[in-house]
Amino acid sequence: MTRTVVANFSLSLDGRTNGAGGDYDMSWIVPHAITEGAREHMLRVTGPATTALLGRKNYEGFGSFWPSVADDENAAPQDRTFSRWLNETEKVVFSTTLTEAPWQNSRIADGEPADVVKRLRAQDGGDIIVLASSSVIRALLAADEIDRLSITLAPELVGGGARLFEDGLPATSWKLAASTPTESGALCLFYDRVRD
Repeated sequence: MTRTVVANFSLSLDGRTNGAGGDYDMSWIVPHAITEGAREHMLRVTGPATTALLGRKNYEGFGSFWPSVADDENAAPQDRTFSRWLNETEKVVFSTTLTEAPWQNSRIADGEPADVVKRLRAQDGGDIIVLASSSVIRALLAADEIDRLSITLAPELVGGGARLFEDGLPATSWKLAASTPTESGALCLFYDRVRD
């Protein structure tokens, strides 16, 4: 069975993945990420996945927060489930600067994203999911190695910041597979790649 490669990320209405303040300017997404609908969407998209792909920044950011949430009785049940999944799943980290990956079940990638994904696709396992790492997603889009886009579209204009879909990516077609509104007005979207 072929493994599905999923890119999971949040976008503002003006196409940003962070705000004008830089990589960690994410305050605009928080109200939309903590709704019941967004939390359920995260479980829906990660549940079938057995491998997570991360860039260095997200690996370090996720790793500083998520591992302990699994045992936090005050955390939302969905967050505890996501934390357990993150701890237990294979994590492949793309970095040219990290020399070790201490979070359990983590390893540093030995190649470019598209090459690593081709090798992973040849192995048994569930979905392969890229967790919000723009550089990895862009590399895989450029190589046409993404099968599904999982987008949380936040009803925010942030006025600046990084764009995921930069000029120069190849033209591709996508089909809407699911659209679920959340309590905050965000939309959780699944788009599947249309291939001839």
